[in-house]
Amino acid sequence: MTIQSHEINTIKIAEVISDNIIIQSAQDGLDLMGNIYYQGFDKVILYEKNITPEFFDLKTKIAGEILQKFSNYRIGLTIVGNFDKYESKSLKDFIFESNKTKHVNFLGSLKDALDNLSK
Repeated sequence: MTIQSHEINTIKIAEVISDNIIIQSAQDGLDLMGNIYYQGFDKVILYEKNITPEFFDLKTKIAGEILQKFSNYRIGLTIVGNFDKYESKSLKDFIFESNKTKHVNFLGSLKDALDNLSK
């Protein structure tokens, strides 16, 4: 795992880069968030491919647990990926509602993520 630092308008953004799944549980999400916070970052970009597929099955409650922790600690999170492939209506609604809050977002590209997080 590598953390690429981006700084836009004095906002420190961590882009987490890995070839492996790094988030398999709520505890993994908490550990990553603590690591990012300790390094002084304000916001985080994760890639869909680095998150367990169970995250996108809302019945597992992994997504809710992880996103709640990021919200509680006020660390902005953007997950970058192709979410059109998921057919679950509840997941599509979840993504739609998350994107309205501006605290946790699901976007299609790094550029969109950086633009969104720099506001």
